[in-house]
Amino acid sequence: MTDRARIVLIEDHAILRDGLRALLELEPDLQVVGEAGTAAEGVRVARTCNPNLIITDLAMPGGLGLRAIDELRAACPGVRVLVLTAYCTDEYIHAALNAGADGYVLKDASRAELMHAVHAVIAGQKYFSEPVSARLVSTYLRRNEPLVPGCPRITERERQVLTRVALGETNKRVALALRLSIKTIEKHRANLMRKLDLHNTAAVTLFAVRNGMLPVADAEDAERRERNAAV
Repeated sequence: MTDRARIVLIEDHAILRDGLRALLELEPDLQVVGEAGTAAEGVRVARTCNPNLIITDLAMPGGLGLRAIDELRAACPGVRVLVLTAYCTDEYIHAALNAGADGYVLKDASRAELMHAVHAVIAGQKYFSEPVSARLVSTYLRRNEPLVPGCPRITERERQVLTRVALGETNKRVALALRLSIKTIEKHRANLMRKLDLHNTAAVTLFAVRNGMLPVADAEDAERRERNAAV
């Protein structure tokens, strides 16, 4: 028998974690080695369990967004990340993918689809639920449209940089997350601010929040951070 894939579950609803564990462990090649109810706890569990796959929700107490997925990847280099969530909005999908998620499955998926997604992601493939794929295709088709009427076009890479800057990440952290040099990030950042006529990080954050580029929880955190900085 081949080695069983080691899985960590991050989900704040205990009854859902119990159900997921039961489903996963019906598979002879899968093993749940750790569970957590918050993002911070998930990072700690991942460090000790050395999983092959992390299955995580996005909206939980304490938040789980771009930075938390980065932390999970830093804690376990090479780990695969599958998002399992009820949210099917452009903001959540793009935030998860920009952070490096390998798959995105909705919580109304069947057991068969979930198992297919788990095995695909463990095998090094990408997997997206059908509604998620439809949104990704729609985004691709309108990728050259301005963010808002009258706004200059920005590239997908510039969009990724803008989102992370809006979340308060330093150039160094953005460079590490996107696997680019700091000089490249600085160039993208300067181009963005010139194109959008933004003059500081607070303006970038406000632009991202107003144009729906951040998941709700991250947008609220960003707005709170800027308010506190202004005091």
